[in-house]
Amino acid sequence: MTGTTPATINNPRICPDCDGFASVKVTLGGRDRHGHLRTVTTYCRACHGTGTLPVRHFRTADWEVAA
Repeated sequence: MTGTTPATINNPRICPDCDGFASVKVTLGGRDRHGHLRTVTTYCRACHGTGTLPVRHFRTADWEVAA
């Protein structure tokens, strides 16, 4: 565990597809007539640009305990 905030069950999970870097700018190559670089912003499909996924809640009623 790193940081000053303790880990709890309610902390959001980092998206495994984008590792938290949910949006990027991609260059299209070349420049427009004003000299500006042409770019497009793209977002992660799994987390929709948030960088996190919802917390999984487990139902403990279904767990079986072996004694």
